Amino acid sequence: MNQHLLIAVALSLALAALPGEAQEPPVVRDEGPERPLIYTPADLEWRDGPASLEPGAQFVVLEGDFGEPGFFTMQIRMPDGFLIAPHWHPAVERVTVISGTFSLGHGDVVDRAAAQRLPAGSHFSLPREMRHFAFTEGETIIQLSSIGPWEIHYVNPADDPRTRGQ
Repeated sequence: MNQHLLIAVALSLALAALPGEAQEPPVVRDEGPERPLIYTPADLEWRDGPASLEPGAQFVVLEGDFGEPGFFTMQIRMPDGFLIAPHWHPAVERVTVISGTFSLGHGDVVDRAAAQRLPAGSHFSLPREMRHFAFTEGETIIQLSSIGPWEIHYVNPADDPRTRGQ
């Protein structure tokens, strides 16, 4: 091999290894659960809450822990006429309507006429910090997947059931 070519190759390799140079981003892997997670409707143990929603809601965690860092999936069951006041989340929210009708609106105030009716089978994903509100027609179950910890920040702090009456 030509001596100049050897020097050029060696120099190229040395420069590629310098810190601060553009490098491939690390691969993020979803390792998934430690064991298979399989549920039938009869297996679901609904609990009241979460505390960040008005009384009447119930939830069940299917995977992960929504209060900890990492992926999670939960279902939320809400009665007819249930309202979730305008709020936002610091993480992406991915929701599938399992049953009932979930009406979704965008903005800092509830405008029922501007909300989109989403029947069972519908799905939506919202970007981080997007202001939105929702209400139900009939008993409604949604399935929510995101990266925890899951947080809900109400646009109007008076709407937050966790701090009401304090």
